[in-house]
Amino acid sequence: MDLILALKVIIMGVVEGLTEFLPISSTGHLILAGSLLNFAEDIGRGKAEVFDIAIQAGAIFAVCWEYRARIAAVLRGLTTEPKAQKLVINLIIAFIPAAVMGLLFSKVIKEKLFSPVPVAIALVIGGFVILLVERRNKSRNATRSRVETVDDMTALDALKIGFAQAFALIPGTSRSGATIIGGMMFGLSRKAATEFSFFLAIPTLFAATIYSLYKDRALLSAADIPLFSLGTAAAFISAFFCVRWLLRYIATHDFTLFAWYRIVFGLIILVTGYTGIVTWAH
Repeated sequence: MDLILALKVIIMGVVEGLTEFLPISSTGHLILAGSLLNFAEDIGRGKAEVFDIAIQAGAIFAVCWEYRARIAAVLRGLTTEPKAQKLVINLIIAFIPAAVMGLLFSKVIKEKLFSPVPVAIALVIGGFVILLVERRNKSRNATRSRVETVDDMTALDALKIGFAQAFALIPGTSRSGATIIGGMMFGLSRKAATEFSFFLAIPTLFAATIYSLYKDRALLSAADIPLFSLGTAAAFISAFFCVRWLLRYIATHDFTLFAWYRIVFGLIILVTGYTGIVTWAH
């Protein structure tokens, strides 16, 4: 792996780590970053798609590390603690919709929507959805949320968030954005929605990574280990700092800033592509 390719790999890993847990779409940003860097031309389109999914493991390891005490407590209490059992059951319920929809439609989505223009459109639409939800949230500011903590969630809450997560199969939508904003729409507090989104990312993204590596194993070889390891490490480090920052941020801020970022960024992509200022690769 030459120096230029290594730098591109690090950039892709950092982009994944910084965007995975923010409501701005990591997949969308990876598609755009890969287009600008001509990353698929360097390693092959099929391998680049596997890389984008595989390095999610780095971001998930960062969440596992941040919540290691809570995860350990849940694992210890699986057979004896009702709260631990309830959380695991809710995660399984929330995981199922996206898993089923992904198996049914992932091929079509990759063929039709994994390009800059659909990503930009999804970014803009998602930005307006966040603004609407935040406006509604402010109008209800005087009342407490129906679900203040993850432990207060019901199986129906988990199922609703699971269906919200399924929308994130559309690149540019954002898995974290769909689950957090969806959770807030369904009555969860901002903190509860964010924490459940973090926990739900663990089975969802690990499953996506393992499935992609297995399905496309013919594209990979031992020579790819340094490339994938470097990208995963970059994703872990950047996600580690991002998760800690986001937990502090949501204590005193809403998601309006991210909504406007999505809208402006999406419009820039559309305008630059339409005018020919940037030639977005497909």
